[in-house]
Amino acid sequence: RPKFDDLLEQLGVAPSPPKREVRLGTGGPVDDNRGFVLHSPDWTAEGSLRVDDDYVLTANLEVLNAIAQGGGPKQAVLLLGYAGWEAGQLDEEIRQNSWLSAPADAALVYDTDYPTKWQRALAKLRIAPGMLLGEAGRA
Repeated sequence: RPKFDDLLEQLGVAPSPPKREVRLGTGGPVDDNRGFVLHSPDWTAEGSLRVDDDYVLTANLEVLNAIAQGGGPKQAVLLLGYAGWEAGQLDEEIRQNSWLSAPADAALVYDTDYPTKWQRALAKLRIAPGMLLGEAGRA
């Protein structure tokens, strides 16, 4: 995975102090040359999609330029790649308990302590990592 500075250079975006450092994450296994920024609603651009009161999704260079100049949204997660499903596929996977789901928590989503994020997400569901199996289903 490239670093934020590497990505800016590849895209021809020139940072200037006070540039913020943004960690790049994986949005999914499909087309990791495409990226998007999930961010707080205090900043939007044309084409930004407001998800709810805590989240906006922007997939253009304007948000990267703003962050590179020290502005942009106060909280942001930059993700490369995405996950996609056929019609009804995700609903079926959820019915089969292939996914763990919980209410969104902006504090956890925007937190930058990445090494422990998955453990803290499981703790919100009251699940110990050792309780997980590699198979989906119902007990």
